[in-house]
Amino acid sequence: MRPLVFITGASSGIGQALAQRFHEADYSLALVARRTADMEAWAAERGIDPAHCRIYGADVAQIDSIVAAGKACITQQGLPDVVVANAGISIGIDTAERADLDVLAQTLAVNNVGLAATFHPFVDAMAARGSGRLVGIGSVAAIRGLPGHGAYCASKAGVVAYCESLRGELRGHGIQVVTICPGYIDTPLTRGNRYGMPFLMKAEDFADKAFDAIQSGTSYRVIPWQMGIVAKLMRMLPNALFDKAVSGRGRKKRRGE
Repeated sequence: MRPLVFITGASSGIGQALAQRFHEADYSLALVARRTADMEAWAAERGIDPAHCRIYGADVAQIDSIVAAGKACITQQGLPDVVVANAGISIGIDTAERADLDVLAQTLAVNNVGLAATFHPFVDAMAARGSGRLVGIGSVAAIRGLPGHGAYCASKAGVVAYCESLRGELRGHGIQVVTICPGYIDTPLTRGNRYGMPFLMKAEDFADKAFDAIQSGTSYRVIPWQMGIVAKLMRMLPNALFDKAVSGRGRKKRRGE
């Protein structure tokens, strides 16, 4: 019997690349996103047997929507072996702008509450079975706050802390919690960035590395590894030096820019 992976944000970028990688490893797929037509077209183009792939339309910003998708997966395909909470958004903010407070609220709703709601339907069932992997997709942006990136950096720092907390809670239940922190990955989410992106990585190459980390049950992994070193150095910098280093750095585009 094929193992099963449940992936949110599977209609493009990292989520789609992970879906391809798990498919190549003979996993059955449970793919989740708002844009179901994009996922259906992707699966059809690759000739993926519908018997091994189901698509669920859901909005991770709406708790009941993503919880319902998880429950439908259990009913229709069974309990997944791996759940990847990948769906996320990245929009620049300026705290002086009232509209950007709504962007902050939306970012936290998708990147943090949506992640917890993605895991929710599976936790008790995995604990009862005594096995499973819950995978949170963080970011190296979790390491330090970057000007203009307050919403995204805060949300991804929250992903890292939440997954660490969850790992402790589920210890002894046979459930592994894996945190993956991508560096700069070539996806629609990053192509509009107005600043340099060192060690830019193809989504397919990222998916290979992430798959290996997930399969091994690694608790925390930065991909590519070079960005892990950069992140550690950034964390070690005194605030004065860090502030000087990021002064004048290009900012993330705000909504509407």
